[in-house]
Amino acid sequence: MTSYPVLDLTPDELLTTTRTVRKRLDTTREVPLELIRECLEVALQAPSGSNRQGWQWMVVTEPALRARIGDIYREEVEKYLASQASAAKQFVDDPDRGPVQRRIGNSVAWLGEHMGEVPVLVIPCIRGGVELPAGNQAGLWGSILPAAWSYSLAARARGLGTAWTTLHLSREAEVAELLGIPEGFHQAALLPTAYFTGETFKPAPREPLDSVLHVDRW
Repeated sequence: MTSYPVLDLTPDELLTTTRTVRKRLDTTREVPLELIRECLEVALQAPSGSNRQGWQWMVVTEPALRARIGDIYREEVEKYLASQASAAKQFVDDPDRGPVQRRIGNSVAWLGEHMGEVPVLVIPCIRGGVELPAGNQAGLWGSILPAAWSYSLAARARGLGTAWTTLHLSREAEVAELLGIPEGFHQAALLPTAYFTGETFKPAPREPLDSVLHVDRW
C-alpha cells in the first residue's frame, strides 16, 4: 500500500513525537493528493462502533475554499484568545508551565492568521443523525476520533505535520454549507496538513504518570 517514503520510527517514537504543528507548517509547498489518500487508507483501518465505518472525509485543497475556512477559523481564534479558556492564560503563575502556555498561545494565533494558506485541510465527519444524542456520545465520537488520530500518525510517518483543531465547530453549520456536507453528518475536527519545516520533533513535557494514575480506586 505504501508508495511514499516512511520515516524510520519505532512505534513509541511515532506515538511520542506526533506533535501539534502550527508555525512549522510549510504553507509554500504543495502536498500531493495521493499522499493524503495514502494516509487516509491507514486511517480507515481504525476501529468503529459495530464496524459501521460511518465516517466520511472532507479533503479541501481549492484555494478559495481554504481561504473561506481560514477566515472562519481566524475569527474563532480571536474569540478564543480573548477568552479565559485561552492556552496563554493557563498556569500563568507556574514558572515552568507558564512560558510553555504562552508559546502555545502564540502558535495558535499564528495558525489563526495562516489556516487558509495551509495546502490541505482535512475534516473527518461521522454520521450521527440530525440531532446528537443527549446521553453518552462516546460511542459516536469513538467511531471517528481514533481514525482521525491514525491519519495524523500516518501523516507524521510520511514527513507531514498536522494540528488537531476544533475551534471552527462553533460555526459547524456554516462550514458544512460551504463544503456541501449533508445534514446528519457531524464534523469531528479540522486537521491542517502540510510538510513541516525544521528537522524533527521530540516528546513533550508531561505531568508525572503517578499524578494522574488511579488503580482500582480513585
